[in-house]
Amino acid sequence: MLTRKQHELVCFINDRLEETGVSPSFEEMKEALALKSKSGVHRLISALEERQFIRRLPNRARALEVLRMPERGEKKPAAPATAPTERAVTFENFKPAPTPANDVVEIPLHGRIAAGVPIEAFEGSSMLAVPAALLGSGEHYALEVSGDSMVEAGILDGDYALIRRTETARDGEIVVALIEECEATLKYFRREGAMVRLDPANRSYDPQRYPPSHVRVQGKLAGLLRRYD
Repeated sequence: MLTRKQHELVCFINDRLEETGVSPSFEEMKEALALKSKSGVHRLISALEERQFIRRLPNRARALEVLRMPERGEKKPAAPATAPTERAVTFENFKPAPTPANDVVEIPLHGRIAAGVPIEAFEGSSMLAVPAALLGSGEHYALEVSGDSMVEAGILDGDYALIRRTETARDGEIVVALIEECEATLKYFRREGAMVRLDPANRSYDPQRYPPSHVRVQGKLAGLLRRYD
């Protein structure tokens, strides 16, 4: 079962591979599907990977392989006139897809995030190879940790924080919090009366308190990667 956008994307990737032998960039896919951001492309690619229509080749940031295609004779479903969600369509008679031979997946690496004083978070186009066993269900991305305010939680400067996308969190969870739509930080999330409190895991740092309207959760910590030089 594919949505209209998923159908359009797998066809676009396949056509580009047949024409040039090179996968389209995320920017090209965003423009081709008239999406507002590249995060929408990441979600569609993850969904197509789960359904085994495509896979990302390891150690190559832009390399996509089409494993199977919906039948070209099927019509793409039209966008619904008033419903806000996409209409799903089922395609039959697929050939079985081969199982990927490795257990490494690539997730977007979106720059550095502060584990101390908040710093500006920025979106990048690079990818990070991650053991699939470290990730659960859902969509994930990675951030490189900068600072030492979470050391008592075992999160060190230079670690890669693996984040599952979500907009909600419970007290005591470690989250990526976007502050006033411009700065992001990695902290424990807690509610304190009418305020949101972001707690460090380092006695040298003080908690940060903000009105709820000034803080937006962008994900929860799912795992860590650490390099040993």
